[in-house]
Amino acid sequence: MRLSRRITIMLAGAVLATGIAGSGAPAVARDPAPGVADLTRDLDQILADSRLAPARAGVAVRAAATGEDLYSLDADKLFAPASNTKLLTSAAALDTLGTDFRFTTDVLAAAKVGRTVAGDLTLRGTGDPTMLAADYDALAAKVAAAGVKAVTGRLVADDTWFDDVRLGTDWTWDDEPYYYAGQISALTAAPDTDYDAGSVIVSVAPGDGPGKAAKVSTTPATGYLKIVNRAVTGDETDVLVERQHGTNTVVVSGTVSEPYDEWVAVWDPTLYAATLFREGLTRHGVKVLGPTVRGTAPAKAATVASRRSMPLGDLLVPFLKLSNNMHAEILTKTMGRKVSGTGTWAAGLAVTTAFAQTNGVKTLRLRDGSGLSRVDALTPAGITALLAAVRGKPWFPTWYAALPIAGEAERMVGGTLRSRMGGTAAAGNVHAKTGSLTGVTALSGYVTSADGEPLVFSIISNGYLSGPPRDLEDRIAVRLARFTRKAAVDETSDETAARGVAPGSSPRDAAATSPQRSADDLECSWLKPVRC
Repeated sequence: MRLSRRITIMLAGAVLATGIAGSGAPAVARDPAPGVADLTRDLDQILADSRLAPARAGVAVRAAATGEDLYSLDADKLFAPASNTKLLTSAAALDTLGTDFRFTTDVLAAAKVGRTVAGDLTLRGTGDPTMLAADYDALAAKVAAAGVKAVTGRLVADDTWFDDVRLGTDWTWDDEPYYYAGQISALTAAPDTDYDAGSVIVSVAPGDGPGKAAKVSTTPATGYLKIVNRAVTGDETDVLVERQHGTNTVVVSGTVSEPYDEWVAVWDPTLYAATLFREGLTRHGVKVLGPTVRGTAPAKAATVASRRSMPLGDLLVPFLKLSNNMHAEILTKTMGRKVSGTGTWAAGLAVTTAFAQTNGVKTLRLRDGSGLSRVDALTPAGITALLAAVRGKPWFPTWYAALPIAGEAERMVGGTLRSRMGGTAAAGNVHAKTGSLTGVTALSGYVTSADGEPLVFSIISNGYLSGPPRDLEDRIAVRLARFTRKAAVDETSDETAARGVAPGSSPRDAAATSPQRSADDLECSWLKPVRC
């Protein structure tokens, strides 16, 4: 039976009506080792935090090699996982597509290529999220290098590798203009090497004097957007950059005293990519007489120019380190295209679900590949089962290295954990995926104990009212890094470091002075530098 886009991708084995209710007491594994009892006591104490009183928290900790449960709190309950969903998506993509998989973007012509191409020129994509304006320009240069000066027909944009459903089923309409919820297309473009596919950077800078119009530019420079500039030069920077829903009109308002950048998703990335390519053709002296249209490449069209992306093994780094939603969704549709010949969410999620089932995830509900949907549901136990199971996969070293690493300041090493757990036993040790939506925070991954024992863990909190309790995640991860089966552990120094508290100061001092404090209370994906 053909899956409808609206059908929830589910794995039988749990009744979902009861899976998101209730919170129970920790079920502690029976183990004579004194260190396990000490770990249980300490994690219980951390999770007794008052912020979790009206909320729900699920925690699972296992020995990676044996599967032994070291700690469990509501580990079999379903939680909204946010970007922890990307653990399943990325692992399934590696297993299905392979580390050497590359996207291709081609320029095709049915007619003989000479000084004049009699007929259409087709730009065909397969979903490459790494295409930059420079790459479309390079394709245009190759067309010009083939001797082409004119195309008598149209420029055809072929995005039929995927379906034409651009946004996820449960994504909120007011997220639509933001880069983290960009539209999914087989033809797209990114503004920089973070590869936020389907977006542009709108830059606002002071004008010629106080009260004068601000200067607005875009990266890439393109005529695809219509900029309405109402911003002026002032004593402070308080700028609003807003793309009007359903259009490519961007209104810039407010005051600016220093340069300010905002990432904005475009409306219709297919035509955006085609515009970049057509602008490149013009720069290289190739004139297309007809309009830009959507269509499908002729069956016997010849390749005029082509580009292959970096391999998937390399793409994992910006994907997982920076938690890129668009990469997750593009890979989901790509898996569907490879396995069933259909580049849809339903087909791709069926692949991810089957992979998860094979690797120990007994209960799940998936509506997208990124976790942007609030209907996605995973269990901490399922996540840890997956984490343990994939350790034997040939692609595991590549995947493990691509996960964010605690306390590593380099952006493409530490990723979303670069400013967390520094100076603790977890720094350089914890490889884990963050997750964040309003009212949702998660951290799941790997840590090596003080005994050198590999552990897997998953921590998910839903429904808290005040700031996200990420410090509790950090304290748990640090405690696991110091776990030993031999003796009790004094966690005081590392616990303080995990909270970001300087020696001699209090947690309240840290909260008052932390430069990220205000960002922590917001949806982290809304703020490009935070990016969870």
